[in-house]
Amino acid sequence: MQVALFGGSFNPPHVGHLMAAHYVRATQGVDEVWFMPTFVHPFRKATVSFEHRVRMCELMCQDAAGWMRTSKVESEVGKDGRTVDTLEFLRERYPEHRFSLIIGSDILKDLPHWKDFDRIERMVRVVVLNRAGYPAEGTVGPPLAVVSSTDIRERLTRGEMPSDLVPRVVLDYAREHHLYGL
Repeated sequence: MQVALFGGSFNPPHVGHLMAAHYVRATQGVDEVWFMPTFVHPFRKATVSFEHRVRMCELMCQDAAGWMRTSKVESEVGKDGRTVDTLEFLRERYPEHRFSLIIGSDILKDLPHWKDFDRIERMVRVVVLNRAGYPAEGTVGPPLAVVSSTDIRERLTRGEMPSDLVPRVVLDYAREHHLYGL
């Protein structure tokens, strides 16, 4: 099975993440896309709890007929949230799977700070998506939606409801659990 791994804070997950998953499945020869919320963010970004972010991703994935899933693997690895450790863990657990790693072109500037990125490239195929506002050589696809979790959190703080950027089930969950000031 070909699985594309999509790691991130997902704080909160939004339509840009959905669009990226649909694009990768449609064009990159993968059977499934797994969202992997960070357990411990390696760059120490503040987030709502891991459990809330996992649940919001699960809700976002529920309409995808099983090909889009949420993985709690980052909570099982037991290290400091480094992608290389997660990939090693997954390759041992699922030796029958072939993995790709999805990253956005906005992440390219951070790669020098990643642990063993050269090893990551040897372990998996890295798919760099063209994120709007971050043009880069070697990316795939058209520029994806201009949307970010940071912008969504800022809008919520201002009392704006970003219903055009966040799946309704995610906003409903955030409201029910009083996340992001809702």
